[in-house]
Amino acid sequence: MPNALVTLVKDMQFVGDSGTGHAIVMDADEKFGGSNTGARPIELLLIGFGGCTGMDVISILRKKRQEITNFEIKVDGQRQEGHPGRYTAIHLIYTVTGRNVSKEAVERAISLSLDKYCSVGATLARSAEITHEYRIIDTAEESGGDERIRTAE
Repeated sequence: MPNALVTLVKDMQFVGDSGTGHAIVMDADEKFGGSNTGARPIELLLIGFGGCTGMDVISILRKKRQEITNFEIKVDGQRQEGHPGRYTAIHLIYTVTGRNVSKEAVERAISLSLDKYCSVGATLARSAEITHEYRIIDTAEESGGDERIRTAE
């Protein structure tokens, strides 16, 4: 079972230590008594989701021998009004850049991540609608830099 230790540093600044020995600074802005020196805890959910699905997708694409030169995920979250302000909808935009990247490989990798492997996404899906889309930017010389975009339903 993963463990974490969260310690108050000063004002509203906390340091979270993971069970694997890595630290993350969290803070509030001045309006809430902080100094804006770190991410908000709610932001870390989106970052964690992006990292989780990103690691899955890139691992699967590498196993499928896709030539990926750049990869990023934009994670947009919509929160409910008022407290506790939970996420009600999260939309991921995957951008895969490489040479002759297979559309089918990208679709399959994203599907496996979101439907089977990503524990963060599975946890968030219990309270938020998860949607996604992807872009493939093909840098193959003969393609002329074709960009294909598909929005998942």
